[in-house]
Amino acid sequence: MEFRGAVLDVDGTVLRGNERIPGATSGLDALRRAGVDRVFFSNNPTKAPSAYAERFAGAGVDVGPDEVLTSGTATTAYLEAEHANDSLFVVGETGLTAQFEGAGLTVTADPTAADAVVVSIDRGFHYDDLVAAMVALEDESVPFLSTDPDMTIPAVDRDLPGSGAMTHAVAGVAGRSPDATLGKPSAHARRLALERLGHDAERCLVVGDRLDTDIALGASAGMTTVLVKTGIADDRALAESAVEPDYVLDSFADIERVVGDR
Repeated sequence: MEFRGAVLDVDGTVLRGNERIPGATSGLDALRRAGVDRVFFSNNPTKAPSAYAERFAGAGVDVGPDEVLTSGTATTAYLEAEHANDSLFVVGETGLTAQFEGAGLTVTADPTAADAVVVSIDRGFHYDDLVAAMVALEDESVPFLSTDPDMTIPAVDRDLPGSGAMTHAVAGVAGRSPDATLGKPSAHARRLALERLGHDAERCLVVGDRLDTDIALGASAGMTTVLVKTGIADDRALAESAVEPDYVLDSFADIERVVGDR
């Protein structure tokens, strides 16, 4: 098959921290030679596309902001469509709330004034945040939204808690699950990625290190799925997963095996 587009994960696939994963440049060059358009999609909601472009530049990779989607941009787009005039109570970092406010959305610090609650990664997460979210969600008509389901995120030295951890904590005290989770692998995220690429799903591939987000997104959309073993997923996770990737590569450096398999 001749592929036209690729959805590429970032952390654990192309970058680790602020450094390129070995072979990442070779993988990107292989896509370029094959004429494959790309969009980078991260489930990190705290950085806007422009900040990601700067991060890539610092790692020696030329990526424009228009090539980047995140769970933050996905959540912002959803809120603009569904909650444009609502007051949002947010458990999350300033990098996320700045994206909301930049889109003209209203963020409130008063949980009793919340028309919707958004929960995300927050490295300053505190007991008081849990109390406030619980108060905001006492009214069952208030939507409960999560930026992404990632329980952990890959860091330089070890995996760390992600948005899913805060979401599960809030869900536990609220006694309810999120009404919508907006990052990968949601249908909303799939639509955004395919709209950005402008190609049919069957002509696209998704490359990532997570079975439950990257590979699940691609499988549900009908894309070719490629798991790389440089991030979260290992052989045990692969053996236990209900989602089976089309290809398993040691790293993104080997992507020519896929785009050259025609």
